[in-house]
Amino acid sequence: MQNIYIKTKILRNSQSNKTMEKKRILVVDDEADLREILQFNLENEGYMVDTAESAEQALKILTKEHELILLDVMMTGISGFKMAERLRKELHNTTPIIFLTAKTLKEDILEGFKIGADDYITKPFSMEELVFRVEAILRRVRGKKSKESTMYHIGDFTFDTQKQLLTIGEKQTKLTTKENELLALLCAHSNEILQRDFALKTIWIDDNYFNARSMDVYITKLRKHLKDDPQIEIINIHGKGYKLIVPNED
Repeated sequence: MQNIYIKTKILRNSQSNKTMEKKRILVVDDEADLREILQFNLENEGYMVDTAESAEQALKILTKEHELILLDVMMTGISGFKMAERLRKELHNTTPIIFLTAKTLKEDILEGFKIGADDYITKPFSMEELVFRVEAILRRVRGKKSKESTMYHIGDFTFDTQKQLLTIGEKQTKLTTKENELLALLCAHSNEILQRDFALKTIWIDDNYFNARSMDVYITKLRKHLKDDPQIEIINIHGKGYKLIVPNED
């Protein structure tokens, strides 16, 4: 571990930690040193941290109390990608995931977002950056949970933002956190242009290349979820953003 990770105490929260509601995070990485460093720093920030040395172990100890997963991509046995894919597709688990990886190829990063990652941080990284990303995701999740349930009627669909459920007839689809947030933004701007940079900064915080491509991936996923009602479309507005087309209710 050549000075990639710095065990830095971040003292700015020494008072806020006493009053903040502790959030539980699961760290999954096959490098013992990195697990220890991440646990040390996150606990210093006021989080409750559980660790797992493999995806197999993580799947056994993961509970509903975990509000975020820090997941290494390249592990022996089941890879981080495979674990995330199982969580999303087989177990229908929507716990936010931040991938930790040394992979920097665009294809690898986009693959992570396709699987359902909420964020992606490449090694080497600073603890300050990681903590910022963790706080940003948990802040969005807390804000969403604190609001009253919002129901949208999208053509023949009913969309419950609180339960992250998209329903048509007897069919229910559990949305991931990112799918839920993006569809909620589109619904709030239905039949209007949702500006691309606004959506990126609202959901992804940063409008960089990888986040922009990630949003494109999630738009494709939402189109698939909505295909059962041919009246509903998400169209590209070149150079501006997207528009959710829904029938007007008289």
